[in-house]
Amino acid sequence: MNLYKNFTRKFLFHFQPEIAHKITFAALKSLNYLPFARVLLEKQFTSSTDKTLTTVFGIQFPNPVGLAAGLDKDSEIFDMLGYLGFGFVEIGTVTPKPQAGNPTPRLFRLIQDSALINRMGFNNKGLDYTCKKLSKKKSNIIIGGNIGKNKITPNESAFEDYIIGFEKLFAFVDYFTVNISSPNTPNLRDLQEKEPLKNLLSELQKLNSQKPVRKPILLKISPDLTFEQIDDILEVIAETKIDGIVATNTTISREGIISEKSEIEKIGNGGLSGKPLKNKATEIIRYIAEKTKHRLPIIGAGGIMTPEDAMEKIQAGAWLIQLYTGFIYEGPELIQKINQKISENK
Repeated sequence: MNLYKNFTRKFLFHFQPEIAHKITFAALKSLNYLPFARVLLEKQFTSSTDKTLTTVFGIQFPNPVGLAAGLDKDSEIFDMLGYLGFGFVEIGTVTPKPQAGNPTPRLFRLIQDSALINRMGFNNKGLDYTCKKLSKKKSNIIIGGNIGKNKITPNESAFEDYIIGFEKLFAFVDYFTVNISSPNTPNLRDLQEKEPLKNLLSELQKLNSQKPVRKPILLKISPDLTFEQIDDILEVIAETKIDGIVATNTTISREGIISEKSEIEKIGNGGLSGKPLKNKATEIIRYIAEKTKHRLPIIGAGGIMTPEDAMEKIQAGAWLIQLYTGFIYEGPELIQKINQKISENK
C-alpha cells in the first residue's frame, strides 16, 4: 500500500499548494529533531546499493535520483530529504538578496494531468540565510547549489549576481547549477543567447579555476529552446568546458494538457511541470546525448512520474535524474521504485 498516495497526499491536497508545502516542511523539520524518526525514515526509504552507486563529474552519488531545485529553496529540509531516499538534493534557486517572488496565488495543481503550474519568481530568503542553513548540515547528502539573479538586477549586470552566488555557496555545495531558464523572472531566458551565456560561464569558470579544488558547474536549460539554440548552447559549453547540463526546466507550453481550457486560462502564466512535459524533456535529453556522443553529463528532469519514466530518461542519455512534480504526486515511494528498477536493469 502506498501510504503517501492513500493518506498523506489526500490530506495535503485539501489545502492550497503553498499551504500544503508549508505543512510538509513544518512536519519534516519537526521530525529532524527526533533522532529515532530520522533512523526510521532512513530504514524505510533509503534503498541505495552497489548497483545504484553512480559517479558523475568526480562525485559519487549513492543513487542517481535527485530532487530538483524549487522545493527546498532555502535549504531547510535537505537532510530529511536525504533520509527519504534522495541521492542528492539541489537547493535554491538562490539569489544574492532575499526576494518575495511574484504575487500569490502562484502555484497551481492540474490533478487530471499530474502536473503543476508555477510562477513563483525565485522567492527565497537570500544567500546569507541559505549559507547559514547549509553550515548546519548533519547528513552526508550531496548538495547542488542552484544560483540565479535578483529580479531587480538588469541582464547586463546579471553575471555579478551569479558570481556572488558562486562565491558564497562554494564552501557549502558539491556542485553548481546556473539557472537562466526559469520563465518566471522577466527577460531571464535572454541569458541563454550565445554571447551573454558565453560571458557568464567564462566568468564562473575563471573563478572556479582559481580555487584549490574546483567544483562542477552545470547549466539548466529551457525545454522551449529550438534545436538550433541548443546547438549554440552546446558550443558554448564545449568552449567554456563546464561540466554538464540539466535538461530541462519548466515549459511555457500548454501542449498536451487535458484539463479544462477555462481552468488553464484562469491560472494564466507560469512554468508547467509534470507529466505533460515528459516527452519534450526526453526528446531534448536524447538530442543532447547524441550531439555530444554521450560524453556530456546530463541530469534529466521533466515529467518523471513512474520508474519507467526514469528509465526512459536514462536510456535517452541522462546520467542522473531529478524529481519535483513526481515527488509531489507520488511521494518517497517513487524514489525507492526507481532505484529498484535501476538495480534490475544493471
